[in-house]
Amino acid sequence: MKQVFRLMPGVAALLLAFPALSQSSDTLTPAPSEDPYDLSLGHNRSRLTVPVRVDGQGPFNFVIDTGAERTVIGSSLAEKLRLAPGRGVTMHSMSGVDFVPTVIIPRLSVSDRKTVTGIQAPALKEAHLGAVGMLGVDSLQAQRVTFDFKNSRMTVMPSKEARKKRYGNAIVVTARSRFGRLVLVDAKLDGQKVWVVIDTGSEVSVGNSVLRARLEKRKRLKETEPVEMVSVTGERVMADYTRADELVLSGVTVKDMPIAFADVAPFEKLELTERPALLLGMDALRAFSTVSVDFAERKVRFITSQPGEDGNFRLAALP
Repeated sequence: MKQVFRLMPGVAALLLAFPALSQSSDTLTPAPSEDPYDLSLGHNRSRLTVPVRVDGQGPFNFVIDTGAERTVIGSSLAEKLRLAPGRGVTMHSMSGVDFVPTVIIPRLSVSDRKTVTGIQAPALKEAHLGAVGMLGVDSLQAQRVTFDFKNSRMTVMPSKEARKKRYGNAIVVTARSRFGRLVLVDAKLDGQKVWVVIDTGSEVSVGNSVLRARLEKRKRLKETEPVEMVSVTGERVMADYTRADELVLSGVTVKDMPIAFADVAPFEKLELTERPALLLGMDALRAFSTVSVDFAERKVRFITSQPGEDGNFRLAALP
């Protein structure tokens, strides 16, 4: 039976297409922290959200997407806040390239000490977006974003200040910066070398056709089933859904990982159409207790509770 998934506007977001819920019913917010950089993580169905103030109003729960180039706001919220219109812009979504309207966000506050000014944000329908807004890399540059999944907390702080913090059991992977996104090149999927884009806005990982062809040649591709993906512009993309035995990231192994194969537009945007590439979603990232993404240092830190017998960190099979 064909499944339907919803796609966010970033590099990848693959979500079950549940109807959008009201903010009071679809979020879970732990008790606030006294640390000005420490934020409570909520959840909108299966996505992570964080409280954000828009021009001093709110907070509003925005989806966190380290794979998205731009911060996006829901058109209804923009209208409610009477945000001034901006110039139309070209946006690369999963379904292709679209010309979309924008609004000007004078101030966007992620924490008491992290405020970005003058954001020209695409304004999209909440029904397609699946949230009231999305925090992109334009709001996260020069920052380290840490997702503490175990305690449902997120920390956003300047990279220079974050360097003082120690992670004794972290595996640190150096990434390449590609159009503002972090790409891991020391990775293998079922034995095939692959470039991996870290994307916290994606619920399921997406691989390109080059990766699929290499796996087929190695006879490592399992049976697939068709899925239909719906972008935030309402357009639909077909993909083939399956599971990979393992993804290895510098000694960290993710077992039995779901993956959808489709030549979606972000691969072209990131110039990754000629090499095996994977947009790594939250299904894999949640297997860790903590994931830290440092845009300034171009480093990703993975922390999990239990090391393997050989000293390398291992992850149990994903559900």
